[in-house]
Amino acid sequence: MASERIIKKYPNRRLYDTGISRYVTIEDIRLLVRSGEKFRVVDAKTDEDITRSLLLQVILEQEDKGQPIFTIEILEQLIRTYGDAMQGFMTTYLKQSLDIFLQQQRLVQEQMDGLLKHGPVSAFTELAEQNLKLWQSLQESAFKPYGFGTNRKVDTEPPQDG
Repeated sequence: MASERIIKKYPNRRLYDTGISRYVTIEDIRLLVRSGEKFRVVDAKTDEDITRSLLLQVILEQEDKGQPIFTIEILEQLIRTYGDAMQGFMTTYLKQSLDIFLQQQRLVQEQMDGLLKHGPVSAFTELAEQNLKLWQSLQESAFKPYGFGTNRKVDTEPPQDG
């Protein structure tokens, strides 16, 4: 297993990748993330880990291009969760949701690749069933620690007068 790459950020805002011995750009960092390469960004003077802030910078630059993922409404909702008792839950929920989304993205790609071998209806039926199972699993694991059971019967009938 390859060791974690270290990228040093200098006061002049330049980034130096010690793994390849050259300066890199924010776009290079984005490509490292997309490829799944493990790395850490440190301040060259203090050796402080600043990976998180650099990743936020990558997101900000991506948000300025094309169609943003974080709409104003989503950003407002995220801000509202800070300092709330459920903030830790939100972190877990978002991570699990993104994990499932990425897994589904891979499944869709696999289904599309195999579409010529199978009929399109059966491929999408399988995908829909897998998607439903994954979301049910996420909901159960996310809400179980808080005492919310997803197996509870929901009363959908209106109350009867009388």
